[in-house]
Amino acid sequence: MELETKLAALEDMSSSELRGAWQRLTGEIAPRISPRLLRLALAWELQADALGGLSRATQQKLDQLGAGKTRSAVASPGTRLVREWQGKAHVVTIGADKVIRWEEREYRSLSQVAKAITGTHWSGPAFFGLKRKLAA
Repeated sequence: MELETKLAALEDMSSSELRGAWQRLTGEIAPRISPRLLRLALAWELQADALGGLSRATQQKLDQLGAGKTRSAVASPGTRLVREWQGKAHVVTIGADKVIRWEEREYRSLSQVAKAITGTHWSGPAFFGLKRKLAA
């Protein structure tokens, strides 16, 4: 069924039909919200399914903002991050191609670099001082 047809069909669905559609689409029990709001949520889910949802970075940013506990800065191309660990300064550069480089090696994330430096799992943004706790 075409996306426009699916979206139009939402208007004629009863509350129980909307809840069933939600469960089929998301695999979860429908939230306890009004049928009007459930139609909007279903419309978003249908469009995300057909056209692609939010990027991982956008979803993480929204989750972080929703929790309201921390805020992360973005390491943009050209950025140099310096972190001292066990008496040694570690310099990481974000290239114009957005590739993260440390000690002449390329990494996909700051967390991978932090793990290479420390030997344990770290949040890369936290390790390099890009993640800050918000005041209560």
